[in-house]
Amino acid sequence: MQEHVFTNCRLVLADEVVEGTLVVQDGAIAAIDHGVSSTPGATDLEGDLLIPGLVELHTDNLERHLLPRPKAHWPAIAAVIAHDSQIASSGITTVYDAMAIGDIQSGSMRKKRLEDMTAALREAKEHGVLKAEHILHLRCEVSDPAMQEMLEPLLHSPDLGLLSVMDHTPGQRQFVSEETYRHYYQAKFNLTDNEMNDFIAARREDQKIHSKRNRNFVVEQARQRKVHLASHDDATLDHVEEAVEDGMTIAEFPTTVDAAKASHEAGLAVMMGGPNLVRGGSHSGNVSARELAEHGVLDVISSDYAPASLLHAAMLLADTVEDYDLPRAVATVTKTPAAAAGLTDRGEITIGKKADLVRIWGSALHPIITGVWRDGERVA
Repeated sequence: MQEHVFTNCRLVLADEVVEGTLVVQDGAIAAIDHGVSSTPGATDLEGDLLIPGLVELHTDNLERHLLPRPKAHWPAIAAVIAHDSQIASSGITTVYDAMAIGDIQSGSMRKKRLEDMTAALREAKEHGVLKAEHILHLRCEVSDPAMQEMLEPLLHSPDLGLLSVMDHTPGQRQFVSEETYRHYYQAKFNLTDNEMNDFIAARREDQKIHSKRNRNFVVEQARQRKVHLASHDDATLDHVEEAVEDGMTIAEFPTTVDAAKASHEAGLAVMMGGPNLVRGGSHSGNVSARELAEHGVLDVISSDYAPASLLHAAMLLADTVEDYDLPRAVATVTKTPAAAAGLTDRGEITIGKKADLVRIWGSALHPIITGVWRDGERVA
């Protein structure tokens, strides 16, 4: 039996913070004791916080490593390993790598990158070189005519853990304002005014033809495979009602207070981006994560495109929002996302759970991670 004792630490449990000792045996939490242990070989954490390993449900950070600059394609295995190292050093021990299934621009390289990323993740797993546990989150762009064709080969992957539906058609959800949509994509794709007008018209036509049947396909596949489902960018009560009918368990990045409140009340875990909290608002002009927290309906934080924002955002919640004490704030990046994705073996410091742990030094400037363990083994 392998045993590891952490002592002289502040343990962040589900509903309280206790000063004491944590005993890990064979990769699982075996005991939680008050006070300092005199066990020979115990690790003295010098009063630092010890929290569960972070659970990240939605990050496209891998794609950024695969394409660090436009046209600068990085070798896929190297990208996966660099991404994994960044994830682990950010305290994330379970990561759902969000892969876009479909795009809003025909002829994009996203399908090729998808094939490269999934194959490289599988190869890295098989060779045992990853520090965090990686699970696939397939984000399905329902307005894309090719979405089903791209999705079907991945539905049989042993790494699949989450499906979500998204629709980036102008005039709704993330882009209620057509002006915001126009500004964002015209700059991104370097389009003239006339080209942008044609682009918007084409996207609306795609939605009319494809969105409903593609959404139904994704929902049915999730039901057949018993895979959890997430909605994306819900803005209205009708969107939330549809999500509830489809059996969603997660509401990713709702864009209005009304949608977030309705999702929370219906039992969906409301997820917002860590960058939204860290920066003080949404980069696309939608509702702020802090506002949802002040309404008491922020359940899960995702690092989205910035892994380091996950812990930072949780600690900001604890420091600045009245109703979020440290255990509740930490739960938004540990216990609640794990439960929303159906992971019952992690996300909480309690006897029997996985010994996925993060040591934090509470610097006055910024929370500093000084140790990360997965299944009791140090990974960062």
